[in-house]
Amino acid sequence: MTQSAAPTKRVLVAEDEAIIRLDLSEMLREAGYDVVGQAGDGEQAVELTRSLRPDIVIMDVKMPVMDGLSAAEAIGAERLAPVVMLTAFSQTELVERARDAGVMAYVVKPFTASDVTPALDIALSRWSELKALEEEVADLGERLETRKAVDRAKGVLMAKLKISEADAFRWIQKTAMDRRMGMREVAEAVVAGMEKA
Repeated sequence: MTQSAAPTKRVLVAEDEAIIRLDLSEMLREAGYDVVGQAGDGEQAVELTRSLRPDIVIMDVKMPVMDGLSAAEAIGAERLAPVVMLTAFSQTELVERARDAGVMAYVVKPFTASDVTPALDIALSRWSELKALEEEVADLGERLETRKAVDRAKGVLMAKLKISEADAFRWIQKTAMDRRMGMREVAEAVVAGMEKA
């Protein structure tokens, strides 16, 4: 029985030294990654990340036009892709700047495939976890806003129609189902309509 392979991860390589960029791209291809683009400076890396939408970006810290950390910051701020930094420097200040820029992993040159691929895998995993948490937070925020709207509407219905809280809730719920609307929409309409009355 054959197992289907996981989809190939799409990588953007950003490195100002052409020979390192080419070697890294070849190393990644041999490791099973799809190198979808290459950039020679940070500004180009940001532009290519926006247009190509890679699964991950691997980028040098020191690059012309826009340095790698600034580019990583821009990519992270737009939530485009996780970034793994490559550098010949391991100073604490650079590592801290990388962390603050939202970099998911940090690989020090010289490196081998056995250094880079685990860093990419960890970065992709952390990125998935971060995205899932962001979605969960957004969902919880939406649910909280719905609950607040329903509570306000229940209060209005209870005051205007002299009904119990349970009856007000059932009225909102039934109206939402009958009209194929969300409870939040019904609740907001109740509050808007009853306040005018």
